[in-house]
Amino acid sequence: MYEFDGRIRYSETDSEGRLTLMALLNYFQDCSTFQSEDAGVGVRYCLGRDLVWVLNAWQIVPIRLPKLGEKVRIATIPYDFQKFLGFRNFMMLDESGNYLAKANSVWSLINVKTGHFETPDEAMRKGYPIEERIPMDYAGRKISVPTGGVAKDAITVALHHLDANHHVNNGQYVAMALEFLPDGAEIKQLRAEYRKQAFLGNVIVPYVAKEDSRVVVALQDSDGKPFAIVEFEL
Repeated sequence: MYEFDGRIRYSETDSEGRLTLMALLNYFQDCSTFQSEDAGVGVRYCLGRDLVWVLNAWQIVPIRLPKLGEKVRIATIPYDFQKFLGFRNFMMLDESGNYLAKANSVWSLINVKTGHFETPDEAMRKGYPIEERIPMDYAGRKISVPTGGVAKDAITVALHHLDANHHVNNGQYVAMALEFLPDGAEIKQLRAEYRKQAFLGNVIVPYVAKEDSRVVVALQDSDGKPFAIVEFEL
């Protein structure tokens, strides 16, 4: 397990003084990045080999979002490799070691020059020691989109949507989707499925559909093919 300690900042909280879902997601992303950098297989290592880890799917279960000033511990566990796929848990814990949130994620290793998948090398496997996955109700990667949804105003990808790989950061898709939740919505679970990359200037059309306790936002191109699908269970 790789972990680091943090404290909830004012800039990470909502109007009720609780950690936002986006801030939670950022803590998790930072945790895996820190592990990669500390293990010597981080951004520079990958770019020097024309490699990049691309997120396929998120499943995030908030149990209790911490409040302003709370001290927290963020941890991650790589728990499996399958050819070019990497599987990783995340968790946020309070000072007593209780779960505040759990997450599962699936990643693909891609050669940016060829566009082909690649298997992790020996340095990566040593840098991400495999441990037993955490207990949680694991959901599938694929998200169904209910019929009868509504297309919303298009979003043009701007510079602030991009990450170091020059495509839309996975968290930005979640941020876009969050805009379509009803006021005061309590999120029981977030799932995100990433289909293809969006780049500067691309147009993203949100398609919002509701089914029982689910709100699904398909972030699509102009032909209706999704860049990402985000599901909220309320």
